[in-house]
Amino acid sequence: MADKPTIEIVKKALESSKERNFEESIELAINLKDLDLSVPKNRIEEDVILPKGRGKELKIAVFASGELAFKSKKSADLVITPEEIEELAKEKRKFKTLVSKYNFFLAEAPLMPTIGKRLGTVLGPKGKMPRPIPPTIDPKGIVATMKNTVRIRSRDKKTFHAPIGTRSMKPEDLAANADVVVKRLLEKLGKGKLNIASIYVKTTMGPSVRLM
Repeated sequence: MADKPTIEIVKKALESSKERNFEESIELAINLKDLDLSVPKNRIEEDVILPKGRGKELKIAVFASGELAFKSKKSADLVITPEEIEELAKEKRKFKTLVSKYNFFLAEAPLMPTIGKRLGTVLGPKGKMPRPIPPTIDPKGIVATMKNTVRIRSRDKKTFHAPIGTRSMKPEDLAANADVVVKRLLEKLGKGKLNIASIYVKTTMGPSVRLM
């Protein structure tokens, strides 16, 4: 992925950043080039499962009814019923606050059109439109997977960040996560490395160390 092994870059980023009194995230700062991001199809929006996890607990919400709602209560952090969709649509400020508290949303597939119509103006811009799931599925496995997932999203900006874990994680685990994110990114870019201007590793408040 780089002239130096990823683990060396991660260690340097950690060593270059002084200890803070909060748990810092470790991120990739990604800079693209030669790509017209005003064209939606050129934008990056990928969910990547991190092999070593996120290093912190993520919150998952599920839009569901009936049996799926019942099953979801055992694994998800929040279940939103069809009736509550209408209530939230009338209170957009309240819904925006709710959306900021949850990392990912799942939704019973038949509810997707309603969610898109009633709540899409809030969920879409934040990159949190739900992932549809069948009404008959047990969501436990999907919820567990989403808790180890990161969404890499460029929108229309050539510079964007992708979290790969937290400072309390082992450098080896952070490096493994970084390699998976970069690999997926290169697969999605039309010209691979030729569309990468640079990639840096950094802590939330620390200096950047170049990876690519």
